[in-house]
Amino acid sequence: MPRRRAGRSLTLHRSSATAQHSIPRIAGAGLPPDPLARLSGTDRQLFRRFGYGPDEPIIHTHIHHAFERWAAAVPDAVAVEHLGVTITYHELDRQADQLARRLVSLGVRPGDRVGLFLRRSIPMIIGLLATLKAGAAYVPQHVGVATDAQLRHVLHTAAIRVVLTTSEFAGQIPQPAGQVVLAVDETLAEPPATESVPAGPVSSDDGCYVLFTSGTTGQPNGVTVTHRNVCNLLLTAPGDLGIRPGWRVGQILSIAFDMAAWEILGCLSHGGTLVVRGRDIAATVEQVDVVIATPSVLGTVDPDRCARVKVVAVAGEPCPRPLADRWARHAVFHNSCGPTETTIVNTMQRHDPAAAQLTIGRPTPNNTVYVLDADRQPCPIGEVGEMWAGGDCVSAGYLGNPELTGQRYAPDPFLGGGRMMFRTRDLGRWTSDGELEHLGRTDDQVKVRGFRVELDSVSAVLESVPGCRRAATLKVDDRTLVSFVAPGVVDPQVARQAVADALPYYCVPDQVHALPVLPMTDRGKIDKAALRRLLDRPATSGPVPSIDRPVGSDAATLSEAA
Repeated sequence: MPRRRAGRSLTLHRSSATAQHSIPRIAGAGLPPDPLARLSGTDRQLFRRFGYGPDEPIIHTHIHHAFERWAAAVPDAVAVEHLGVTITYHELDRQADQLARRLVSLGVRPGDRVGLFLRRSIPMIIGLLATLKAGAAYVPQHVGVATDAQLRHVLHTAAIRVVLTTSEFAGQIPQPAGQVVLAVDETLAEPPATESVPAGPVSSDDGCYVLFTSGTTGQPNGVTVTHRNVCNLLLTAPGDLGIRPGWRVGQILSIAFDMAAWEILGCLSHGGTLVVRGRDIAATVEQVDVVIATPSVLGTVDPDRCARVKVVAVAGEPCPRPLADRWARHAVFHNSCGPTETTIVNTMQRHDPAAAQLTIGRPTPNNTVYVLDADRQPCPIGEVGEMWAGGDCVSAGYLGNPELTGQRYAPDPFLGGGRMMFRTRDLGRWTSDGELEHLGRTDDQVKVRGFRVELDSVSAVLESVPGCRRAATLKVDDRTLVSFVAPGVVDPQVARQAVADALPYYCVPDQVHALPVLPMTDRGKIDKAALRRLLDRPATSGPVPSIDRPVGSDAATLSEAA
């Protein structure tokens, strides 16, 4: 469901109403023999009709096998394009095989994890595929954005012995004793070995990649996502986004963000051409057929200049209704939701600008969504609860952190058979026609003047103000909210009055600051930590300063040459 901390990849819908509910605990009481016993007969039927995605067969067990199929079928088609340089499917497959043989010669075996520490480039794609062909899971980090301490944490937690990078960045990679740093460009310049590429993973439940969440509390946590997880989303509709040979797919997001896997593997598993961006995001979006982005990133692009775009999918954070409406008039627009732990997204909705509301849709194939109360009991249809995710989207858990895995993953009593479900910490309810309305995060609810307020609800009202494209709201203390809106032409008093007209008095921000743009993280989401730092400036420093461009840890990512 929606994402979450910085580790997710969700796109949520912000409710315009302030909720008075909370899901404060997970009770330890066991479920009754029939987990649906508390529901009425009608709700028991709707629980399954709404909450269970369609059963769909998956044609490949490993995602790189889908790429290899296209390498054989359309060998001369362009697989990847970057800054005027192209590589065909045949040549990409050949070079990935060559690098895979080198990895195996270094002792990489099925079940291992290989670091992919570099920036957007053709060698990045070669390294990713080579890792999969060698039977390992790739662990991506964006060099120049990730700190040295973060890279060391990832190396240690994932037990990485081999890191793939390029010669340009090899000197920036920490190298503990016994670790090998391999420059992809230099390795491919060597005479190729003649032995065959070894067999890949023996099971679809082997790791495909390990994504490290943002670590908003403590160190980032590594989430192991399997081939089964990835194939289930990318090789079924709507997650395949209709990609086909001849279509161009933008690669605009950070490699360390799980939505980049949607761009890269989603394209190459369907014979498309991956267009890897340089400094200019908009220039890339204007020349592709498929765009996958966070709403914050998509909001920087003018759809009127993107006549070629056929399909857009957003995820990772709440999507403003005006943004969804505007793009849905130009292309097929999917509002999607799901944390990293449920494999990029696990609900999707094709949005119609004429629809009564923007929802996060329904479970994708072979997946389930349950709206449960604090005791993990199913809520009646239409009542608010916490969303849990089940089915083939559920990842393998957190590397080296069994305690956190036990807190967030639990046996699925509805599917049974040893299956697991994941606690998303997203609040939601079913609409009468079986779509999920996202109502904020359990960790986004705050108490103000003794009343419970959902910060996303306040921001949603602000984004309905004419001219406002993005908004964010923070709690300052037990009596005070402060909001930020963009662009800078938005009248703060008009924006504040809009909240006063729509929500109870305790939801009205004391101040609304208008900025040219809101800061973004390296994963393309609103950077609330950067906004809080603006608020925390000493009073003697004067008013909140203007921001002329996205700032924070993502500034390098959003402007760097790939």
